[in-house]
Amino acid sequence: MGQLHKRLCVLTPEVLKGLLRGIEKESLRVKPDGTLADTPHPAGLGSPLTHPGITTDFSESQLELITGVHAGVDACLEELTEIHQVVYRHIGDEVLWCASMPCGLPGDDAIPIARYGSSNVGRAKTVYRRGLSHRYGRRMQTISGIHYNFSLPEAAWPILQRVDGRSGPARAYQNDAYFALIRNFRRHSWLLLYLFGASPAVCASFVAGRTHRLRELSAGTLYLPASTSLRMGRLGYQSDAQAALAVSYNSLESYAHSLYSALTKPYPQYAAIGIRDGDDYRQLAVTLLQIENEFYGTIRPKRVIRPGERPLHALGERGVEYVEVRCMDLDPFCPIGITAATIRFLDVFLLHCLLSDSAADTVEEIAALSRDRHRVAERGRDPDIRLTRQGEEITLAEWGGQLLREYEPIAAALDNAHRGRAYRDALSAAEAALRNPAATPSARILREMEQTGDNSHLHFTLAQSMRHRDHLLESPLPAEANARYARMAGESLVAQRQIEAADTVPFEVYRQRYLSQDLLAGVQLRSGT
Repeated sequence: MGQLHKRLCVLTPEVLKGLLRGIEKESLRVKPDGTLADTPHPAGLGSPLTHPGITTDFSESQLELITGVHAGVDACLEELTEIHQVVYRHIGDEVLWCASMPCGLPGDDAIPIARYGSSNVGRAKTVYRRGLSHRYGRRMQTISGIHYNFSLPEAAWPILQRVDGRSGPARAYQNDAYFALIRNFRRHSWLLLYLFGASPAVCASFVAGRTHRLRELSAGTLYLPASTSLRMGRLGYQSDAQAALAVSYNSLESYAHSLYSALTKPYPQYAAIGIRDGDDYRQLAVTLLQIENEFYGTIRPKRVIRPGERPLHALGERGVEYVEVRCMDLDPFCPIGITAATIRFLDVFLLHCLLSDSAADTVEEIAALSRDRHRVAERGRDPDIRLTRQGEEITLAEWGGQLLREYEPIAAALDNAHRGRAYRDALSAAEAALRNPAATPSARILREMEQTGDNSHLHFTLAQSMRHRDHLLESPLPAEANARYARMAGESLVAQRQIEAADTVPFEVYRQRYLSQDLLAGVQLRSGT
């Protein structure tokens, strides 16, 4: 019996039904003509600093909608739908842009950076974003996506540790298991770009003044014919400075040490920007990464942090709590950006990553994985595309077919736990898309853009966004839910004022204290156990 099947067999239906997930969904607010909204975050939605479900990402015009943690797929999507309904009741004639690649953008300096009030923590969030704008430009930061947070229930870990014959601290085993998942995820995430990539075209305003290899599809719209996710390609979340970072995911220790220099040593190009210009702060730090979140990865190890705590410190002190998948495009055919079938495929995919053997990564493999991701992002539907697996070339279709066959027992086990066949149906849809690239979302988008008559990314996405708005506004929102979100908005505004009133030190003192946390203390302590 292989390792995957050995581990899968000990996971009871109760454990499998207890998989936990949450969603963070980014969306730009746009005007009725498809250009970026320039209005402030609506007061009726509360404080973006303290509201638990409705905040902003990089831009004041970029909402981030956050669900709680759910054991049920349907419950998770119901909450996400509810949040959308609430938002639409507070944004007037604006719409939520349903695509990952942005709408018609103004000049870089006219894209508003998110604001979080006058507290030290609120100012730090804005200054961090100002640093991103100096380093990468504001347009890149307006790209939006779905982040899928995934974890196993606590009951799963002693079962898996026992079947693996691992002694030692439970937390160390759990850390190792999550990093094994991450290594396999990075090896196979190209499959998610192929199956769910939904950004084959962009508005020309996104690349104005930049060198690119895109082709003109129509006036104002650029694309690559076989692309799946330009968001995850060279035009997306990319940084030449970060390209030299070969972050190792072999353990929490190697991960922390890989990031440590980038978080603590000055980087000449960013040192030239400076920390401040008089009383105006330009960035939080002059290091390669201002803070951990600046590192662009397709997946992150995560832990809920305490107020004022840095993510790496939290991981070192208390271990990995869940993983955050960051490579999923918004689905422009779904009013809330992600479907139940996609979630179920992600559950199968992530369980496969966790339960399968996971060899240590190497610098050479990390470079090869980056090349494969860009290949699939930019020409994943090309029938001649080949990828690199363990140093040898293999076709995308052959490798994908092998992976999907390995997923079958996992989907069957999940269906058995839930007494249905929704997981196998999600797998069947993926198999159909692998056989027929025309069935992928990226291909469907290009077909439907053509059917609009002008091949316009802006016109297609705006029309889809309007349809989603109408659907969400027409769907009933229970009075109890409406009252609950009104109460949450009010409470968040009170909480922001309390934070502002409680500040006792100047911002510069706060900034230095935050950055001076010992990022490796917990890691070093545990590495010796």
